[in-house]
Amino acid sequence: MALPSFSYLFTQLGTAYKEPLEENAPGALSSLVSSAFANRAGQQNSFRIFCADSEMTKTLYVLNGPNLNMLGLREPGIYGATTLKDIEMMCQEKAASMGWSIAFRQSNHEGELIDWIHEAREKSSGIIFNPAAFTHTSVALQDAIRAVSLPVIEVHLSNIHARESFRHHSYVSPAALGVICGLNAKGYVLAIEALVEHLEKAQA
Repeated sequence: MALPSFSYLFTQLGTAYKEPLEENAPGALSSLVSSAFANRAGQQNSFRIFCADSEMTKTLYVLNGPNLNMLGLREPGIYGATTLKDIEMMCQEKAASMGWSIAFRQSNHEGELIDWIHEAREKSSGIIFNPAAFTHTSVALQDAIRAVSLPVIEVHLSNIHARESFRHHSYVSPAALGVICGLNAKGYVLAIEALVEHLEKAQA
């Protein structure tokens, strides 16, 4: 079956590759993917294919892990007085100012977070993720992020590297586009700005 003429776009952690696909080129797309992976042999980063001529889904998922529903009450000396609802409003305002929307969610359950990451593959273009304590324990969350091949920015309210040693390691970071930590609620806003700019640059 003949393939339509369109431009494909590979994104790999901020690097874009664009070429036209020729009409009437059976197997061109599969060959293209094989070639791209061969050229990146030994690297673990995933690829995702977009139709450059199609409209990007201008929605981001903002996912929050365990105990973040207690923000404002939980250890305010570390996490501040800002509530999760306050952070949601800040994220909504920032996304709207850039012409985007967000789906903002929180769960204390690892499996539910994994389900939302899977869902994001069909309903969003990227994820802002504060895994909270699951950061340091969950191989499953890393696997889920790699499986969906969406760009993810990891966010932490506190500087995890200035706290207990067990918090220094993140299972999410190796699969993330970037990490923002220690800037409190402002980190979410900066993550939205960075992720939108990354996605729009890749789409251009």
